[in-house]
Amino acid sequence: MRHRYLIPTPLILFAVVACQASDPHVDAAPVVPAKPFEITAGKPVPDLPGEPFLRNVRQLTFGGENAEAYWSGDGTKLILQSKHGIPADQIFIVDLRTGKKTMVSTGKGVTTCSYFLQGDRRIVYASTHLADEKPPPPVMMVRDSQGRRAYVWPLHAGYDIFTAALDSSQVARLTTAAGYDAEATACPVTGRLVFTSVRDGDVEVYSMEPNGTEVKRLTDRVGYDGGAFFSNDGVKIVLRSSFPAEGQETERYVYFLKKNLMVPTKLEITAMNRDGSDFHKVTNNGKANFAPFWHPDNKRIIFASNQDSTSPRMPNFELYLINEDGTGQVRVTNNPSFDSFPMFSPDGKYLVWASNRFNPKDRPRDTNIFLAEWVE
Repeated sequence: MRHRYLIPTPLILFAVVACQASDPHVDAAPVVPAKPFEITAGKPVPDLPGEPFLRNVRQLTFGGENAEAYWSGDGTKLILQSKHGIPADQIFIVDLRTGKKTMVSTGKGVTTCSYFLQGDRRIVYASTHLADEKPPPPVMMVRDSQGRRAYVWPLHAGYDIFTAALDSSQVARLTTAAGYDAEATACPVTGRLVFTSVRDGDVEVYSMEPNGTEVKRLTDRVGYDGGAFFSNDGVKIVLRSSFPAEGQETERYVYFLKKNLMVPTKLEITAMNRDGSDFHKVTNNGKANFAPFWHPDNKRIIFASNQDSTSPRMPNFELYLINEDGTGQVRVTNNPSFDSFPMFSPDGKYLVWASNRFNPKDRPRDTNIFLAEWVE
């Protein structure tokens, strides 16, 4: 049996409220201001000289390989890939108040490139767990058709893109095309995804709805295009691109692509409109430039590059800020080791990135996540 409720008329309700407000014997409920969110995860570390953009640096992870940490829309969490005490990279969420780190991928295969979907209720990431529950063997150095050694990125054919709830449940597969599908990120305005795929024979950038429908190809040229991010206003996309010259360079690129490998020694930062039009170079230095992300003003781009490195065997990557038209470049980090994967917080007050700084002598190759206040 349904209960019936008497609903006061507006006049009676107004009288009740007025009497309560005017009666000195009725205690008003105390108003408790909401406690502002404060980032307390990790621990403070020294600011480095020569890094005026970065203040009050904090280290958030401690050991292993941690990379590609990206903010939730509300600025309270990070999602990242990590390999610390496990066979291969898996996806984790880090609470920026407590520092709690929770695995949100399946724990099978290998994963990469995670991101929060619009609204922070679901996440997106790439994984090989359907192709094989065991992670593929790592590949870093190979020889080309002429016997020359080359450092490579593997484009595992088993990678597909998945979404899941924040507790790792409700896993849904978005891509079913043969070959590599990964590097998905979300537009903060529309929620549409941009991702990288080899479905048409080359490494190109595509967009799709968060449920995997309405796939649209955005790039169409010989050479790798990938690692794309929408601008904060959803109007433009920034990415990384290779430009192999006709002849031997293109032949080498195709040779490795057929083996699901990519040689990233020459990448430029590029940008385009959200529909793929006005594709153009931002950098043009012939070095390894990658991991671009838009500054909150939607006019400048922060990225990683080895353009100032002096060691051919152990190139040093630093962060740089540049205008979209390629002018006004300034250096952001000043650390004699690896710095990359930068992302501004949604409010523009903080920068998060991955770095090899402050590693113990017995673990010089650890990559950890750092966060700092951004000083414009």
